[in-house]
Amino acid sequence: MSCTNIIGSTSFHPAKYPPFCKPKFSTRVNCDWPTQISKDKASVICSVLKNGYTWTCNDHFGQKSHHPTRRSDIPRVLDEALFTTGKYGRFGGMFVPETLVDPLNKLVAEFNLIMHDPEFQAELGIALRDYVGRETPLYFAQRLTDYYKNSKGEGPEIYLKREDLNHGGAHKINNAIAQVMLAKRMGRKTVVAATGAGQHGVATAAACAKLSMECTIFMGDVDMERQSSNVKPVKGTFKDATSESIRNWVGDLDSSYYLTGTAVGPHPCPSMVREFQSVIGKETRKQAMEKWGGKPDVVVACVGTGSNAMGIFHEFVRDEDVRLIGVEAGGHGIDSGKHSATLDTGEIGVYHGAMSYLLQDDQGQIIGPHSIGVGLEYPGVSPELSFLKEIECAEFYTVTDEEAIDAYALLCRLEGIFPALEAAHALAYLEKLCPTLASGTKVVVNCSGRGDKDAETVFKYRQKQMAQHF
Repeated sequence: MSCTNIIGSTSFHPAKYPPFCKPKFSTRVNCDWPTQISKDKASVICSVLKNGYTWTCNDHFGQKSHHPTRRSDIPRVLDEALFTTGKYGRFGGMFVPETLVDPLNKLVAEFNLIMHDPEFQAELGIALRDYVGRETPLYFAQRLTDYYKNSKGEGPEIYLKREDLNHGGAHKINNAIAQVMLAKRMGRKTVVAATGAGQHGVATAAACAKLSMECTIFMGDVDMERQSSNVKPVKGTFKDATSESIRNWVGDLDSSYYLTGTAVGPHPCPSMVREFQSVIGKETRKQAMEKWGGKPDVVVACVGTGSNAMGIFHEFVRDEDVRLIGVEAGGHGIDSGKHSATLDTGEIGVYHGAMSYLLQDDQGQIIGPHSIGVGLEYPGVSPELSFLKEIECAEFYTVTDEEAIDAYALLCRLEGIFPALEAAHALAYLEKLCPTLASGTKVVVNCSGRGDKDAETVFKYRQKQMAQHF
């Protein structure tokens, strides 16, 4: 088959195959090498025991392995994935052609070194403080809190983790500056990246300028119409820009560096992004202790691929008394088929080099995602979030485009804060969440980006609504 994608795509439906049978993988039209996965790379039949303590995985020979999933044990499981195989249960891994195995293994080794290098960590800490602008505030949204109180004046207390105040206007710079530092340490000369909403592109360009590195940013032409930016256009959306950026990287593996801003892709890409974004959760814990002497009761974040969600969730995965809530893009509604609710409706497959939940049809073909928040518009999701869903460590819900627009306008009106439309999805879920919470419950919402980039989109949406009304 003559195809174009650098990172191949395979999928299967585990329920359709008996435990001891090798599954038949369907080949998508956008892959360019055989997609059959060898038996030593994938465990294909898994089930979660509902007691929440272990999950069991059958390999191709029917042998079972048991993994602890008590909340207190989860960080150990995640750390093992971080520094070894990149496998979060059955998710993640490195499903790539042989030409990429060696470069990725070298990246794994270098990543492990910098994680234990005091000099690198000190340099990164200075950059995060003096260049990025950390730490970002944990802001008590008084008027938003009052808005969600009931008739008795009771309700949760709402705090915003203000990642929109970072240099570049989003959480993306946390990861970008660290990876550009890593690329320079490895002797790379150029950086390639893909962006959807534009924020990762801006962050990568800024970090490369600071560290005197050349960079090329790819962005889908569909996204460019919604998010104007000075980037290299690619026909399609973020998923197509990702494929093109990887293709560009593969063309020059010795001197270029592929800088992923999303928690997807082959190992170690998802692990690196989560680790470099985990500063969000670490600060949140520290600030919560300073403000009210405890932990958040509920942590809410939007979910596209998972970089901002894992950034704030990871710190609290061991805390059984902290609810972790991810909010996906419901688009025009789940029943419409025009959404990006991968964890809510997806099935397991391999896309862009890793196994996770995917939006796909019965033949394993990718279903085009939709969201008014461009950064949420991707058919896959973080393998680590896929794992947290499977072991029931985190909850996932959806909100529609219209609900996100309403939340965007509400925060502007009440707090004078313009949230990115991506973050507005997390804020929108407060409408359903707050009535279910006891008075005084501490809720932290990750305001992952600044929303002035979305003002024109919101304005056009409102205009269209008014035209339909009259």
